[in-house]
Amino acid sequence: MAYEFQVTVDCADPHSLADWWAETLGWPVEPQDEDFIRRMISEGYASEADTTLHNGKLVWREGSAISHPDGTKRAPRVLFQLVPEAKTVKNRVHLDLRIGADDVDEVVAGLVARGAKALHTGRQGPHTWVTVADPEGNEFCVSPSAPPAG
Repeated sequence: MAYEFQVTVDCADPHSLADWWAETLGWPVEPQDEDFIRRMISEGYASEADTTLHNGKLVWREGSAISHPDGTKRAPRVLFQLVPEAKTVKNRVHLDLRIGADDVDEVVAGLVARGAKALHTGRQGPHTWVTVADPEGNEFCVSPSAPPAG
């Protein structure tokens, strides 16, 4: 049997980080149902402390998610989850963004302009990448889709 999974990112500000990654990947932020949230509060299943306002909308405080724009259940999903502690060590798992024919340096410069930090450039044979940290310090790599032909 094949299993499905989502990637979960622990963070201090899940809604802002979800927005940042949604823009980075070109994926939508999953909408949250304000009426459902209000009903959960009125029925005693949640409290106002479980919510926050983000971009003028009532959302669950503890998390936000983005999903692949094809909208299928089997497509990748990334959940951004509120945790109390800050990131302190290097990631043991990270995302690799394969950007196709786009210019890596231009993409990295755009990410840095939006709050990321370029960490270092790597190379293995013809394959190159740039390791970057998102606004909360989570490392990821940016590379072309495939090594150059030749």
